[in-house]
Amino acid sequence: DKERHFFYQGRDAQVIPDVINQIKEMILANHQAEDFLLVEVGGTTGDLENLPFLYAARELGSQYPAVYVMVTYLPFLKNVGELKTKPTQHAVARLREAGIVPDLIVTRNEIPIDQPRVENIAKRCFISPQAVIDNPDTDLIYKIPLTLDKSGMADIILQKLGYQPKPAHLTSWKKVVRQLTSAKQTVRLGLVGKYITHGNSEHKDVYLSVIEAIRHAAAYLKLKPEIIPLPSAEIEKNGTSILQKYQLQAILLPQGWGSRDTEGKIATASYAIQQKIPYLGLCFGMQLAVVAFARDVAGLKQANSQEIDPDTPDPVIHLMPEQEKYLKQHQYGGTIRLGQWPAVLQPGSLLFDIYQQYAKQLNLDYVEQKGKKIVIQERHRHRYEFNNQYRDQLTQAGLVISATSPDNRLVEAIELPQDKHPFFVATQFHPEYQSQVLKPHPVFIAWLKAATEK
Repeated sequence: DKERHFFYQGRDAQVIPDVINQIKEMILANHQAEDFLLVEVGGTTGDLENLPFLYAARELGSQYPAVYVMVTYLPFLKNVGELKTKPTQHAVARLREAGIVPDLIVTRNEIPIDQPRVENIAKRCFISPQAVIDNPDTDLIYKIPLTLDKSGMADIILQKLGYQPKPAHLTSWKKVVRQLTSAKQTVRLGLVGKYITHGNSEHKDVYLSVIEAIRHAAAYLKLKPEIIPLPSAEIEKNGTSILQKYQLQAILLPQGWGSRDTEGKIATASYAIQQKIPYLGLCFGMQLAVVAFARDVAGLKQANSQEIDPDTPDPVIHLMPEQEKYLKQHQYGGTIRLGQWPAVLQPGSLLFDIYQQYAKQLNLDYVEQKGKKIVIQERHRHRYEFNNQYRDQLTQAGLVISATSPDNRLVEAIELPQDKHPFFVATQFHPEYQSQVLKPHPVFIAWLKAATEK
């Protein structure tokens, strides 16, 4: 674009310096008053696609005070009981070819590194042994900041940037780790999703934000979460007997896309309604909860989402008319409601009470109480919406719409009355995206509390 607008005064755009300058420009965009800027260059050193980014990082280091940290994997050969440092030595050599000499090397490995290997890395990579920071596997990722603090990594970085080291304020963080590791009361939770397995392996990263949001809330409540991943394909094939088998105290249906294995998810939502098991639905999990309610309670036996069945006679979840033209033109991105949007909570609803109870306790900046009204700011990533043509019919059947967009046009959350169900809440937004270690999300806290009472 710059080339065609004569930014380069008629010459062609080139990888060096123009692509490099563009990367630098985009890294530095929209930064004003920050003390530090942390930039991650992903991939493997020497890969063709990350070389321009390494060149940009090298140039930024000559323009600004900078520290280069290399994260490296040390393979562990179990048959000989040894960590191997040779791949790291080669990686650092390739990094130096790009003009970068790392100030620190963080080692990732299955077991802690020993002193001989620390010294080997230090000598071969031209750094001090103190600059080799070990970050071995752990049973809880929230222990990692404590490991890095103990290593003195922050002090080294501050000194290299000309700052005076100061003690880290980790009292609250240590409390969370202590509560997660010492919790005695177990709560058994079913996570029912499409993407639980890949081949013969269990996926542990697909629903990571959801799993960590559960852990944040569990630490707050001093609970030990036992998260059981359950593939919706198996439920679709064999029914809900697997849900009975695990005697779940609560069920969560997370986000997802497309028609595959959705009947297993709908059956799960129906099971949670019938058995009065605390249920939390997120995004797609809300949409399928609406389908389950429409079929089981409202008598719309063929109800479905248009995403799953475009020809359903009762599309309780549909694509909004103004979005259809984009989808027909294959402009899929234009149909997604993305980012942070406001929602107004319905007074008297369970969701209203949840946010009201925890907003001040946790000092949540995305919750605002205006008189008797509560407005929340939550993040979204979805395409299909609750069909307002069915709003009256479903609410008359007992569905509670507990949050809407400020113009009352979009349904943001639904629930069942508390006299009918102990906890059945589903949100079109993603509360897991705003959950933090020290500020767990209220919806997850309330869901776990309900689970302990099941």
